[in-house]
Amino acid sequence: MVAVWAALVALGTAVLPGPMPPGPVPAPVEQLRVQVLASYPHDRAAYTQGLEIHDGMLYESTGLYGQSDLRVVTPRTGTVRQRLALPDTVFAEGMTIVGGRIWQLTYREEFAFLRDRATLAEVRRVGYAGEGWGLCHDPVRRRLVMSNGRPELVLRDPTTFQVRSAVPVTLDGQPLPYINELECVDGQVWANVWLTDRIVRIDPDTGIVNAVVDAAGLLPESEQGNVDVLNGIAAVPCTDTFLITGKLWPQTFLVRFVSTVGDNIDAPARAGASGPG
Repeated sequence: MVAVWAALVALGTAVLPGPMPPGPVPAPVEQLRVQVLASYPHDRAAYTQGLEIHDGMLYESTGLYGQSDLRVVTPRTGTVRQRLALPDTVFAEGMTIVGGRIWQLTYREEFAFLRDRATLAEVRRVGYAGEGWGLCHDPVRRRLVMSNGRPELVLRDPTTFQVRSAVPVTLDGQPLPYINELECVDGQVWANVWLTDRIVRIDPDTGIVNAVVDAAGLLPESEQGNVDVLNGIAAVPCTDTFLITGKLWPQTFLVRFVSTVGDNIDAPARAGASGPG
């Protein structure tokens, strides 16, 4: 009997799992700041909701009921080259270009416009549930990435606008809501965070924020009257720079996102920096 009991104890000991090895340590969130290279005029009446550069021109979707539009702008001068006013019952949101088409979101109307890029004319409307905030196109993975105010990114088909999946977004393990305007760059998503001066970089496959940009202090105090929040990110093609602005801001800024490691003083704006248009 003693032998049987010893055998059972030995068997139990053999199958008991040992301590679990520690899991992978999450990579630290990269801390970045904005290095201003140049600034350009921006329409103070433009309530910027979406921003994107294509063929040297700046495409901008603006919001508010009775004021929403889609416009094509010369980046360096702020001159509006083309403009399409939306119905007064529509509050426009983010937009993105897919080939010869433009997808433009609406805030609470629960549909997206598909437009002809050359004329801005409406081709059709596609419905969706909930709010529309930001939108960008990832051509490598052939998908749209959409935000809706919740702590998630919604991945959609670029042709049909149908949902493929939704990815929860977290910063330091916590849900990150109010993800606003989006820009897809090299498989990552740069995003404004509403009501803050932060821009975050998100891995859209995992939803993990892997970088945070401090974009505070762009506007001088003399230009801060009657402006709204930072919103609008447009990558300048074939460079590591971006155009960023805000709702009702008088300027757009050509910037580079640089590390804060070893920071001491902000780099001054550089005259003649390479920029769009």
